[in-house]
Amino acid sequence: MPIAVHRCRLRKGRVNELDRIYLLTTVVHQRQPIFSDWRLGRLLVEQLRSAEEASLVTSLAWVVMPDHLHWLAQLQAGNLAGLMNRIKSRSSRTINLARCQQGRLWQRGYYDRALRKDEDLKDAARYIINNPLRAGLVTRVGDYPLWDAIWA
Repeated sequence: MPIAVHRCRLRKGRVNELDRIYLLTTVVHQRQPIFSDWRLGRLLVEQLRSAEEASLVTSLAWVVMPDHLHWLAQLQAGNLAGLMNRIKSRSSRTINLARCQQGRLWQRGYYDRALRKDEDLKDAARYIINNPLRAGLVTRVGDYPLWDAIWA
């Protein structure tokens, strides 16, 4: 089966609900660890904040890992596909400019999981911000430069 058919299956039944909280994950093309350079990670963070300033989303927690992003966010306007397209395209443009490169920065698509109303948001946030610990990048979360949570 062609890849495009598989992508359609992933989107089939995907529902976006305003005010719903989602755990979003997107991965760098070929899992290149470009965000090992925290300055490039900051360019991605600027785009997360820009989406929040545009009232598209409320960020609850996020971590930029060397080769991917985890983001706990409440959708305020539009849809997930539009939000992720905005984040990925704008961050690609600014990061490619900073690296004096062209081409794809992100893998196609993204993963999303809608959190149920009874799920503990703080547990989801802890899972996200503890990623650098689990990956062995730091021994204390506070030592990692690319994370934030509203409870921090």
